[in-house]
Amino acid sequence: MSEHRRKPPQPEGGGRAAARRAAPQRPGRGAGPARDVPVASHSGPYADPRGHGSRADARRATQRGSGSRGRGGGRQDKRLINYPRSDKDGWQRFVPSWKLVGGTALGFVALITAGAGIGIAAVNTPNPNLAARAQNNVFYWDDGSQMVATGGSMNRQIVGIDKIPKSMQNAVIAAENESFETDKGVDPMGILRAVWNMAKGGSTQGGSTITQQYVKNTYLDSDQTLKRKVTELFISIKLGVSEEKDTILAGYLNTAYYGRDAYGIQAAARAYFGKDCSDLTPSESAFLASVLKGPNLYNPDGGIGPTATPEQNTQRAHARWAWVLDREVAVGRMQKSERDQFKEFPKLVDSEQARSLSGQTGYLVETAKQYVMKVAKIGPEQMARGGYQIRTTFQKPKVDALVKAVEDTRNDFLDEKARPEYDTFVQFGAASVDVKTGAIVALYGGPGMDKKYFSNNANTIGVPVGSTWKPYVLAAAMEYGTQNSGGRGISPESKYQANDLTVINNRDGKPLRDASGQPFRQKNESEYPYGFVTLNEAMEKSINVPFAQLVFDVGHSKVREVAKSTGILEDSMNPNNDASFALGTSTPSAIRMADSYATFAASGTHHEPFSVRKVEKDGKELPGFEPPKEERAMDDSIADNVTKVLRNVVENGTGTKAKKLGRPAAGKTGTTDENKSAWFVGYTPQLSTSVTLFRTDPNSKDKKLISMNGVGGIDSIHGGDIPAAIWTAYMKEALKDAPVKDFPEADKLGVIADGPGAPSPSPSVSVSPSLSASPSPSMSTSPSPTPTKGGGKPCKPWQLDCFSSSGGTTGGSGGATGSPSPTPTPRPGRAGGVTSWGTTTGTSG
Repeated sequence: MSEHRRKPPQPEGGGRAAARRAAPQRPGRGAGPARDVPVASHSGPYADPRGHGSRADARRATQRGSGSRGRGGGRQDKRLINYPRSDKDGWQRFVPSWKLVGGTALGFVALITAGAGIGIAAVNTPNPNLAARAQNNVFYWDDGSQMVATGGSMNRQIVGIDKIPKSMQNAVIAAENESFETDKGVDPMGILRAVWNMAKGGSTQGGSTITQQYVKNTYLDSDQTLKRKVTELFISIKLGVSEEKDTILAGYLNTAYYGRDAYGIQAAARAYFGKDCSDLTPSESAFLASVLKGPNLYNPDGGIGPTATPEQNTQRAHARWAWVLDREVAVGRMQKSERDQFKEFPKLVDSEQARSLSGQTGYLVETAKQYVMKVAKIGPEQMARGGYQIRTTFQKPKVDALVKAVEDTRNDFLDEKARPEYDTFVQFGAASVDVKTGAIVALYGGPGMDKKYFSNNANTIGVPVGSTWKPYVLAAAMEYGTQNSGGRGISPESKYQANDLTVINNRDGKPLRDASGQPFRQKNESEYPYGFVTLNEAMEKSINVPFAQLVFDVGHSKVREVAKSTGILEDSMNPNNDASFALGTSTPSAIRMADSYATFAASGTHHEPFSVRKVEKDGKELPGFEPPKEERAMDDSIADNVTKVLRNVVENGTGTKAKKLGRPAAGKTGTTDENKSAWFVGYTPQLSTSVTLFRTDPNSKDKKLISMNGVGGIDSIHGGDIPAAIWTAYMKEALKDAPVKDFPEADKLGVIADGPGAPSPSPSVSVSPSLSASPSPSMSTSPSPTPTKGGGKPCKPWQLDCFSSSGGTTGGSGGATGSPSPTPTPRPGRAGGVTSWGTTTGTSG
């Protein structure tokens, strides 16, 4: 072929193909990454590389190529789990794929299933013969000698399902687990509730089936933890698929706690009805099914805690009993005609437990039990299982002395046969506390649980304390001052109007109003015209009017602060900001009053009352039973000045019967409106004791207090009468081997700030903020008040050292001698309080 016909050679990379190759390529399947090579142009094989095929274009092409990884155009993601997702951009990288979600769910289910299988295989089924066994709780006196062993004697007999009447089976299933015969042993909704409660920090219990409750009963503790709940769940599931329903039901009824120290249906039938369980009637079965809801709250004997009184428990038991019977009809386990036969609540036999705890033993045991459960954080059911060795603070010689003082006085004072309309239903309560530690060394709770009196009068919170409350008002005035003291604590030598039926002003200086809208006038015990008296004299004679006004000048909230700091529980205080608050309408227990006054005896140091020193279980000592740490409640100068005022009550005032003690003592009498209660609370440097006297029918539904007018043949009972006589007799015996000690000298305290309308000399502090207190009045002497004598009712012949019903003494001098106004306390008082008010009738000491 000739040379001129040969096709001319094409430049390298030239032509249409070259143009296509030079154009940006869209990556396709299997395309490799772009390469950084020069691309020829139409101008020839040696075109400038900074043209269309520049290095910048190459870098961009490289970046585009690297961005295609995982999307079919680069290296595949080699992670086991593609999360965050490499095939997505932005927020979409964190959205899991359906494969990931599905795989995770399947894996979780497989893990749970495997874990549940292992858990179910690993747990053992319960043994009712072991679970039903309860041990004794052994209580010891303070000296280490044994007081009593309780429980454990009738909790060992197991009966088969054939011995349990159908009526009992029906009652329990209807009341607690309607689906028992068809469920698989667990309640999914109940489990969810338990998990939810646990997440909120509450109890994990709730909504359990009979199977779950049976499992729970096999444990010897009541820890509400997730681990325990899971274990119970596994056992319940295992039982649900491996045991007959009759076996589970019998196991539950044989291990459940019914109160009265009875575990199991047989023990419960004997404890409440004195018969074998096979002889239970449908009505009796309904009652026992009711008690299973919570023996502490449904046993008519009463339980532990302020809401578990015999009357409250009886009301709950009656209501629950009727509901169980109705429920049996509703779920088809009883005919309506049969239900209509049961109108009367079944009659219970006397508690064997109560009969075994005669005298004061029952009250001592219950007091110690409450303390153990509070400190160890265990419930009544776990306590009833027993096994605890409990060493109490109770001293047998002092308990015996207190019982003797009460019983001797009762025998001399009351004659139920001669005066049945007056002397029946009179109740005594008392408590004695070690000043240095707060240990409860003795108490008197009543005639005895063996005599069907289950309420502990030493721990009752329903009896108003009367004028024994006035020291808290005075202490608050000493610490915080009044509206007339410029914010400084006041002296007990400050004067207040004391005449009967004086109008009381609120913190705005305006008269309180009674129910009819008229100015409220406070009544005293006596109509004697006292005029203006010092607070010291007002306390000595227990005059109401000065303290009814003082509480508004100080502020109710400040009085509450002081009372609370000495150990008075807030829920026992009168919540109203009225005049009667100052006069003792609050209802602390005798234990709390004795402990609170011990704070004054200890110069302002408070110890919480306690009744147990040591607890052992299974050979191990439980933590937390060390004596409570002391706390500073008030300045020692304030406490010592309160003691000085209360010593004057014993020496010259309404508490002169306590002078027979023959050693330094301080105390306060208290008598409430309509003479429904009378108190004496007093102390020495070693021991603080409170005694209360009131009248109520223990078998009545409302347990209302009854007036004691006429009791013992006396027109009106006062705290300085019978309570003071009991106090003195007990303290004389309790302290017979103790050295005689005196109280600390009281520092001069506060400023003289008289109440409104007081005559000259004027208060030592001006209430005007623009004026400072003048030093001259503070050094002047107050006129010495003249002794006053009440013109009350004549004393009875048997009343030694009798005082008149007005509160005035028959022989001692009253008031205080004039002295320079003392310097302010190192802890100056603070203004404060509230302005609300109310109307009241009078109480006195």
